[in-house]
Amino acid sequence: MNASLPIPPPLPDRARAPDRPGPSAAPAASGAHGAVPVYFISDSTGISAETMGNALLLQFPSVPFERRLIPFVRSVEEAREVRDDLDAAMDGPVAPLVFLTVVDDAVRQELLTTKAPVIDFVSNHLAQLEARLGVTGDHAPARLHGVGDSRRYNRRMQAVEFAIEHDDGQSVRAIEKADVILIAPSRCGKTPTSMYLALMHGIFVANYPLVDEDLQGEVLPRTIAEAADRCFGLLTSPQRLSAVRSERRPDSRYASVEQTRWELSRARRVYDVHRIPFVDSSNKSVEEMSTLILQTLARRGTTAR
Repeated sequence: MNASLPIPPPLPDRARAPDRPGPSAAPAASGAHGAVPVYFISDSTGISAETMGNALLLQFPSVPFERRLIPFVRSVEEAREVRDDLDAAMDGPVAPLVFLTVVDDAVRQELLTTKAPVIDFVSNHLAQLEARLGVTGDHAPARLHGVGDSRRYNRRMQAVEFAIEHDDGQSVRAIEKADVILIAPSRCGKTPTSMYLALMHGIFVANYPLVDEDLQGEVLPRTIAEAADRCFGLLTSPQRLSAVRSERRPDSRYASVEQTRWELSRARRVYDVHRIPFVDSSNKSVEEMSTLILQTLARRGTTAR
């Protein structure tokens, strides 16, 4: 490598770094405002390191963290440069934490020579699996969210295309391919949930808004009335829905608490009348809602083909 590989500046929660951090004049300062610097280091996208690391960090809600992602560390030279930056971070006001998902032995061993404390998600677990299975793993970078499994990757891309085409009731073409149909009043989170299920799990999702006509008659949208067994409803609180709608159409009847309260109460009636499972999104993340939907699909025996 001709250029150095400094630690990139802090990323907002859930942000993603580009393929490679760009050069900077100096490593970012550690422990700003007393926050604990946290580094997610991976030989791939870093999504797995972030997911598992953040799951542990959530157990410490009173501790501020300053997160950085360093993806695609795939050579010993790159690992050495990252290690040097980690060692430099140890001289900061707050010692950093490192979450590591690197499978190449040489690259991982170089990173493990850092003075910083490292939580290695690969080595111990991989050794246990090899001992249990009696087979040595490839120890090669594998992109869990990439194209390593071409069949799974292709399905996820097809699911994303399906979700886009069938967003907000835009199309009913090939609706029979839908694994699940999300229904809810406008702005209850149908689109982000659809996209998450498609991109992360390869689930074919259509979503349809419940409009006043449907809500007044306690009926499903005409185009999906025959697919009630694949429908899943979303709800939220009137106050939250009003706040979300106000960002688009402030001071409108559409965004008023009275209107959102009426729509949500009628939507609940639609779900009850047609025996449609539902989840309240007001206190759940997209990941949590998607897990509940996947569990419902599994019970129905209609998980992705």
